[in-house]
Amino acid sequence: MLTTLVSALAFGEAPRWRDDGLYFVDMHADKILAYRSTGAIDIIATFSGPVSGLGWLPDGRLLVVSMHDRKLLRREFDGSFVEHADLSQIATWHANDMVVAANGDAFVGNFGFPLDPPGPLQLAKLARVSIEGEVSVAAEDLFFPNGSVITPDERTLIVAESGLRRLTAFDLDSDGLLSNRRVWANLPSNCFPDGICLDSEGAIWAASPASREVLRVREGGEVVDQIATEQEAIACMLGGHDRKTLFICTAESTDPARCRQSRTARLLSTPVEVSGAGRP
Repeated sequence: MLTTLVSALAFGEAPRWRDDGLYFVDMHADKILAYRSTGAIDIIATFSGPVSGLGWLPDGRLLVVSMHDRKLLRREFDGSFVEHADLSQIATWHANDMVVAANGDAFVGNFGFPLDPPGPLQLAKLARVSIEGEVSVAAEDLFFPNGSVITPDERTLIVAESGLRRLTAFDLDSDGLLSNRRVWANLPSNCFPDGICLDSEGAIWAASPASREVLRVREGGEVVDQIATEQEAIACMLGGHDRKTLFICTAESTDPARCRQSRTARLLSTPVEVSGAGRP
């Protein structure tokens, strides 16, 4: 059973569970929000443009992707935001989702090409940003790299390649280098995965905007659970006190202008049987 926790959002994205709350961005309202276990909503920060992926450095400082200027921002202990890294030499269009490893390495994807109006298709690079803010290419030739997860042992990174309807895995070494690229799961033909999260059995929940659902998928592609959503399912995250609550960001459209005008996007939740795992 799906419960609506928050409504009247422009476009919820990049949900992450931390401490007593679900942090997420209202992308087209240019904000970071937090939904607390008490039901309260906190505005963490407001920006002058859209933001996406969230993560934390080992010392607790928050990272957020600033999409249009293709930068990674860092929240200092005084609450101010500073530039952590410039991604513009790697990102060929808007910077997007992100996952942060335990050592502080951030892996950031980008669209690759314009969507509105559509531009020529272009494969994208996945950027790696070290804890010191140094930027390098982690992987190349990805078709719209989107949501990502890192396994609890920190040895595998899995990224949703939205354009190819699949989840792609890499070995991750202690130096932050990716190798042994492989298909982790091919998804159904109507599933273009967006945000993803990992559970403690090693399965992945993938949000599928086009088919308006979230799917629980095992390595190899077996779909073992599906939850239909009224709106397009944009992203998902396991959280709650036992990490057995699946939070889902949904929206009527992915069009920025329509989202800003309608403010009909939602944050939903539903209980699940298997708890979350891996980096938030």
